[in-house]
Amino acid sequence: MLSRLFRMHGLFVASHPWEVIVGTVTITICMMSMNMFTGNNQICGWNFECPKIEEEILSSDIIILTITRCFAILYIYFQFQNLRQLGSKYMLGIAGLFTIFSSFVFSTVVIHFLDKELTGLNEALPFFLLLIDLSKASALAKFALSSNCQDEVRENIARGMAILGPTFTLDALVECLVIGVGTMSGVRQLEIMCCFGCMSVLANYFVFMTFFPACVSLVLELSRESREGRPIWQLGHFARVLEEEEDNKPNPVTQRVKVIMSLGLVLVHAHSRWIAEPASEGSTLETPKSASGLDESMPRRIDPEVPLWQFYLSRMVSMDIEQVITLGLALFLAIKYIFFEQTETESTLSLKNPMSSSLVHTKNIDCCRNNIGTARLQSNGPVGDEFTSKENTDEVIKPIESSFPHSINHISKPNFMLGDFTPPSSSSSGTPEELDTELLLDPRPIEECLSILKNTEKGPKSLTDAEIILLVNAKYIPAYKLENMMETPERGVFIRRQLLAPKLPEPTALHLLPFRGYDYSLVIGSCCENVIGYVPVPVGVAGPLCLNGKEFQVPMATTEGCLVASTNRGCRAISLGGGARSCVLADGMTRGPVVRLPTACEAAEVKAWLESSDGFQIMKEMFDSTSRFARLQKLQIALAGRNLYIRFQSKTGDAMGMNMLSKGTEKALSRLQEEFPAMQILAVSGNYCTDKKSAAINWIEGRGKSVVCEAIIPAKVVRETLKTSTYSLIEVNINKNLVGSAMAGCLGGYNAHAANIVTAIYIACGQDPAQNVGSSNCITLMESAGSCSEDLYISCTMPSIEVGTVGGGTNLRPQQSCLQMLGVQGASKGKPGENACQLAEIICGTVMAGELSLMAALAAGHLVKSHMTHNRSKLNLQDLPGSCTKKAA
Repeated sequence: MLSRLFRMHGLFVASHPWEVIVGTVTITICMMSMNMFTGNNQICGWNFECPKIEEEILSSDIIILTITRCFAILYIYFQFQNLRQLGSKYMLGIAGLFTIFSSFVFSTVVIHFLDKELTGLNEALPFFLLLIDLSKASALAKFALSSNCQDEVRENIARGMAILGPTFTLDALVECLVIGVGTMSGVRQLEIMCCFGCMSVLANYFVFMTFFPACVSLVLELSRESREGRPIWQLGHFARVLEEEEDNKPNPVTQRVKVIMSLGLVLVHAHSRWIAEPASEGSTLETPKSASGLDESMPRRIDPEVPLWQFYLSRMVSMDIEQVITLGLALFLAIKYIFFEQTETESTLSLKNPMSSSLVHTKNIDCCRNNIGTARLQSNGPVGDEFTSKENTDEVIKPIESSFPHSINHISKPNFMLGDFTPPSSSSSGTPEELDTELLLDPRPIEECLSILKNTEKGPKSLTDAEIILLVNAKYIPAYKLENMMETPERGVFIRRQLLAPKLPEPTALHLLPFRGYDYSLVIGSCCENVIGYVPVPVGVAGPLCLNGKEFQVPMATTEGCLVASTNRGCRAISLGGGARSCVLADGMTRGPVVRLPTACEAAEVKAWLESSDGFQIMKEMFDSTSRFARLQKLQIALAGRNLYIRFQSKTGDAMGMNMLSKGTEKALSRLQEEFPAMQILAVSGNYCTDKKSAAINWIEGRGKSVVCEAIIPAKVVRETLKTSTYSLIEVNINKNLVGSAMAGCLGGYNAHAANIVTAIYIACGQDPAQNVGSSNCITLMESAGSCSEDLYISCTMPSIEVGTVGGGTNLRPQQSCLQMLGVQGASKGKPGENACQLAEIICGTVMAGELSLMAALAAGHLVKSHMTHNRSKLNLQDLPGSCTKKAA
């Protein structure tokens, strides 16, 4: 409820920035002007003669006070630097300065209204500076700056306010209560200082809740309306700031402690104000007795001799040494911040720097516009010709619309750029032509670039692409480690494209290969190396497949026309026939190492030992100790001369299991070598597995999941849905799938096109596509059934389906989505291996549907006609943008 209230407040403030800013400034000005009505407008030395109190001031006190003031100024300076890291050198800094200024104005006016004297308060000002905390403002700015477009700014500010508001409110309350304890000390000067501190904290809280979020919202809105719809800065790394900030929510225990402490302090204040004060009223009656001597110490009004500005100027000229030091430090830091730090941060804040060259490069329009077709961008000639030449460099600050055909009617709302480096759109190739604006600027010396790279605060984000390429070519950055060494993996991919493009026969070869918007963190070290992008593959759905009483919508990733449609027709025929049934015959992945003995007889001795019960048990104990899922089922040994081939077979849970088998095999072989020291391990894989190769051992013994699936298709469905007859289907199946495959010497290929369906599902579901070699082993059988022998009985037997639902490509988000469609994503919670077995059964059932439909098309003579209709491109390749073929001049 509290978070919702703060969210509504944040949304209101972000939606009405002008009103909130004007209102806050007006209130501040009004409070400043109210000083004249408080009656405390006396200025000692100008219009009042104040009594001088002789005090002995120690030099140590002056030194300590000067050091404290300097620390306070440095503290504020570093807070401004933190705001600058968000990308705005002035706007957010001004907002922070106003926060400090308004705190003092508000506190001073309140003290005046309370008729308190501020004499001597200037010594305590450094401590009040330390009360000003802009870290929450910085966190709120991160929420706003993490927006992808202007529409998200208000929502993200509201979301940030909902997360930060309650915490900041509680912190402000605790600070006020703790500092407020000093107002009960009885020491008048300390009471005034503590009261001033409380007012400062409240003013800081008020400005944070109103003025600052309104300022951030307005700055982003103004930046959208200038610079071609792009913001006037580059951000650091806030692509995941919402998740990070939400993960860093305050500890509930800490919050409860703060609440309990606040309640305790409230009770202390209540006891002091309402219970202790009435008891001390008697002592106040005696105060008039000493009032007779007050007139001597009271200030007397005098007539001003000089104007007020001249009075203040003379006081500034006659400043003490500690005041000169403090003021000098403040001026030095201000000058450093405004002038000398600009060169250091130019690469991350300016629109004219090499780091943001992709920002000013108008070709990278996807930064501010979504989904503008790549073909339209290329229709006017090679990309980059219009914008990268020196003669046209002035055009980069013109509106983007002027560089596109007027036929572009729809332009999405702008997106803010995330990160110190902004990669181009997915339609960008990363070629030298694309980066002329950046490469025309000279990179810094390689020694300086190397020192920046090793600097933990600066790092690669402070280097341009050209400088990174320079370091790669100088062997300081390995090209294969770009994703790990850059601030974002996506930038590493983009730089690798730049390195690769000049070496290709066609410099624009990578132009249509997308690379943006992909989670490369799931790819690095798991799925692919030297990444330059990703290839989107169309995914269709076939179904529902009625299998074992359940219905499945099967995803298939393919570029072959008619495949999904044909499989879908087979699924419909199976469903109309009452569905299919399937079962897993065996489950065991294999790995077949090769070892060598000094002689063939010794090899035969090892073979006999492995086949014995004791030998197998020893090997099983060693193998099973490597994994909580791996369980050695059997050993199959073959001998060739003095070489020994050992085929380990084991269950692997829901993983495909090759890595698991390799690990267990290696451990078992080390134990075997202890038993037979003369044995030499040649390879952990001796092709006796056999993996990714057509092999009779997989066809006969099985590998992975061995599955059989069957169904009965009524004669009516065969005639009306498949457009053929049972007799024709059986005749074609015998002469094509059985006799024809035998004549060709096929090994496990007694089917029409099982590999088509297996590969399509493998690509969609994150399996290893190369394993379709063994996984596509299938024999399709058809027989007549029913009382009149007019119905069709069909079965598919697949002895070596190699699949898994965890590990490898199944960790990628799109592939996980396809597995979720089938209800088999991840590891089975109830029974290990159940999800992988279910996926194997679905594959076998879908293969049977594909077999049924294709065989029907062959029997009816529809195959060529359907492919000519649905599997031929209607596009003229010569007219496609980016095509290697070109029209004759």
